[in-house]
Amino acid sequence: MKTLEVKASSKTYPIYIEKGLLGKAAQIIREIYKGDKIGLITDSNVDRLYADILTGSMESLGLEVVKVVVSPGEGSKSIQTYEEVCEKLLSGGITRSDIIVNLGGGVVGDLGGFVASTLLRGVKFVQIPTSLLAQIDSSVGGKVAVNLKSGKNLVGSFYQPEAVIIDPELLKTLDIRFFRDGMAEVIKYACIRDEELFSLLEANDEHTISEHIEEIVETCCSIKRDIVEMDELDKGERMLLNFGHTFAHAVEQYFNYERYTHGEAVAIGMVHITGKSEQAGLSAKGTCERLTGLVEKYKLPLEMPEMESQSVIDTLLLDKKGSSRELSIILISEMGKGFMHTIDKSSLGEWI
Repeated sequence: MKTLEVKASSKTYPIYIEKGLLGKAAQIIREIYKGDKIGLITDSNVDRLYADILTGSMESLGLEVVKVVVSPGEGSKSIQTYEEVCEKLLSGGITRSDIIVNLGGGVVGDLGGFVASTLLRGVKFVQIPTSLLAQIDSSVGGKVAVNLKSGKNLVGSFYQPEAVIIDPELLKTLDIRFFRDGMAEVIKYACIRDEELFSLLEANDEHTISEHIEEIVETCCSIKRDIVEMDELDKGERMLLNFGHTFAHAVEQYFNYERYTHGEAVAIGMVHITGKSEQAGLSAKGTCERLTGLVEKYKLPLEMPEMESQSVIDTLLLDKKGSSRELSIILISEMGKGFMHTIDKSSLGEWI
């Protein structure tokens, strides 16, 4: 079993990575938590596939499980669902001394983490990510949030888990669209920090890359661990992880989170911003062409859809990486080298 250690300001915690680890998750949780009640948050798809395995092993260790099942999809990252989950956990007897376990993809991890960070002013929690995107990105680093009508992840906090338990075997049941969705975030990591990873992705395709998936998960988690340790509260270096995301969030919101998955929107955002960056002389010639080729290889969208410009600008103005007059966008000078570039908000139209 691979173990990475994250040293955050509030706590140091492990990331465990191993195929078949779901069967050992209950024992890992028991070593962390000495109480007798677990709040389990999952979605209906994951519940059908994996919840019984986890609940059965937890109950065999004498743990009572209070399970809350939400609908799959970005729509569950809402204030309404957040309130419903909190009420169900409280009615099941969850107290501040208990622990919450999030079993699911990025939506469950973000929603469940935000519940944990705020319910009873803070309950300990564990992440068990089941999607590629969650395993290599959203489960690590303590960013937890829900969405508002105004935009994505606008209500949230920084709240670190007690542990992250990653079982790459769970990816075998992912729909191919959501495997590709996660590959967009893998491409992001390669672009901002690891040219060798980019070359590995170029040498494979969506059928052969699964042979390297455990290595990829570890590489991406290591990159994120290193960045989080330098900038836990997202005021500098951690912003690099938002490469492609500024326009991705605008695309997601414009189409009400229904037309594109998060990873698909990120792929569009990465290609779009790199094309603009290359035109401005901020990225090396040929960078966008190489990125476009990889995005196409993993069958992700790359064309910015038609959107009303002012609506996009209004969304970008709410971006959390901005100040009253400026917006920080993430670019790559060449493969593996991300950097932050600040633009005046009055010039946003030039980047759309």
